[in-house]
Amino acid sequence: MSSSGRPWSLSLVFLLGMASEGISCPSRCSCQYLEVNCTGQQLQEFPLDIPLDTRQLILAANNVSYLPAVELSFLADLVYLDCRKNLLGDDLDFTFIGVAKLVYLDLSFNSLTQVTFSTFSHLLSLVVLKISDNPNLVAIEKDAFANNTWLRHLDVSRTGLTFLDTSTVRDLPNLRLLGLSDNLWHCNCSFLDFITWMMESDVHFPDADNITCYTPAGLHALRMPAAEAQLHFSCLTQLYKQDYVFLCLIGFCIFLAGTMAAWLAGICAVIYEAHASKGEEEEEEEED
Repeated sequence: MSSSGRPWSLSLVFLLGMASEGISCPSRCSCQYLEVNCTGQQLQEFPLDIPLDTRQLILAANNVSYLPAVELSFLADLVYLDCRKNLLGDDLDFTFIGVAKLVYLDLSFNSLTQVTFSTFSHLLSLVVLKISDNPNLVAIEKDAFANNTWLRHLDVSRTGLTFLDTSTVRDLPNLRLLGLSDNLWHCNCSFLDFITWMMESDVHFPDADNITCYTPAGLHALRMPAAEAQLHFSCLTQLYKQDYVFLCLIGFCIFLAGTMAAWLAGICAVIYEAHASKGEEEEEEEED
């Protein structure tokens, strides 16, 4: 190589070296090409100075309790976000409004309490969502994943969930894997539709042996196939106290309606007879 070409080659090496070292890499994090890794650094807050072109951000095993929506929105090209084993909880609504390209999101091992429509509704490209191991997670709204039509992998194992509406997952056209194990499922008649969907669905349920009923006591620790058979018998062939009350009420109404109809018919018959008799008497008087 000629001497005139050396400055260019040296500059290129320098620039590549700068890029590999991460010019604006957050403190206590390591940075590679389009990736920022802050795993296990005891971070208390969302890190600053994250390169704007970051595609993969790993914040696992820290003490972060809040994800700032504004700072996240600067990372418009983010496709992979790992926030497992942190202290995230309470309200995450509209947190991910600025990261619409996100494909992978891991929020497992946190303190989430609920999932509403506004939590993930802006993540139109989301394929993998892990919200397992959130013991305080007790509610997922019916339409929580209505906009996440590309979702293929959803994990809600080991949470505080007792119920999940069938339409919440049934209406996800690309869903292939659904984690449900070790939850507090309340296997009553309202949950029968969901269990039936599980039995008929093509979705894969990992750790299926641990998808069991927690309540009522009579079905505790019963796996879903056996629970479905029990619920089919108890919910579709037997009547509860309120059903008997309803049937008695209907029977009384029918009896009352019949009695009133008979009474009215009797009155009408008497009136007709009286009117007919009066007419005959008038005719006899006219003939005399």
